[in-house]
Amino acid sequence: MSAPTLLTVSGTIPDDLRAQIAAGRRPRTDYVEMAAAFDAELLDRSGAMGAAGALGPLLARLGADLPLAWACFRRRKVHRVVFTDGEQVGIPYAAMTRLVRRRPRHVMIGHVLSPRKKSLLHRLLRLQHRVDALVVYATEQARFAVDELGYRRDQVVLSHFMVDTRFWHPDAAAPAVSRASGRSGSVTDRPLLCAVGQERRDYPTLVEAVRDLDIDVAIAAVSPWSKYQDSSAALDVPANVTARGYDLFELRQLYADAAFVVVPLEDTDFQAGITTILEAMAMGKAVVCSQTPGQTDVVIDGDNGVYVPPGDAVALRRAIERLLAEPAEAARLGANGRRWVEQHADLDAYIAEMAALVRA
Repeated sequence: MSAPTLLTVSGTIPDDLRAQIAAGRRPRTDYVEMAAAFDAELLDRSGAMGAAGALGPLLARLGADLPLAWACFRRRKVHRVVFTDGEQVGIPYAAMTRLVRRRPRHVMIGHVLSPRKKSLLHRLLRLQHRVDALVVYATEQARFAVDELGYRRDQVVLSHFMVDTRFWHPDAAAPAVSRASGRSGSVTDRPLLCAVGQERRDYPTLVEAVRDLDIDVAIAAVSPWSKYQDSSAALDVPANVTARGYDLFELRQLYADAAFVVVPLEDTDFQAGITTILEAMAMGKAVVCSQTPGQTDVVIDGDNGVYVPPGDAVALRRAIERLLAEPAEAARLGANGRRWVEQHADLDAYIAEMAALVRA
């Protein structure tokens, strides 16, 4: 018997995922927890190619996630709910369902709905009538969905993004007593800052802000989902800055070693940087973040973090210097951040919220 819910994963689920989670090498994932919570069948890109039939390879040339949308459409009669994990799957699937009268309930996560092509397709095909519940993570995206795309307010669910507060925990990794400099190999006790992620990151501004500061800066510009280019790749970085990849276990140690975390963002209207922000807060670290239209729902300036204007290297440097000079203030912001994620962004609470939407 088929599972009542089909849940898409816009990527390929690693074969050793559950073993890595069980071994404490990586955090729990939202899709695995959701599948268990509301009896869902997981469909990733690899599985979609098999389920999409002969059209799969052709659709994959047009878009990596189109086979997922087509596989959902082909299997619409055997599931009561289709839960698409992003608009890259949900929009084409919703468009396909216009070809039929009856369809399963459709819950769609909308990360960024405002780009012109997406919004135009939404309006032309009136896709708000093919999505029963739209989950968004930013106030600006919720406003856009209602005011510009024609969703009813009761269709739109503004939810906080989630973090596994068990894996990302201050007690899970002890700060190193001393560190080896990434360039010279010498042991140093200089303060370490870290900047993590790839989506809409403004690493040129960060590099300019920390140039000549007596600190070390580690950039971990990695993302399993982002299609944006790494803005640190072509930079002429100063001697106090290193950039390399980290796995999730190494990344947790990097957070533990850091005095605080910097999230420099380009000016954008969706919640770029949210994964890094929540991981850093869960690790009890203060966050210095660019205040963009899309990043306004988590960082509370002066309470659990510090906002700076996007693209302003001078303001970013001042914020960094202030927290370096006031470690007690950085610790207070970090402790408040940990409490915030426990109350608002815990993975288990998020799963319960999504389960309620599926069962509505």
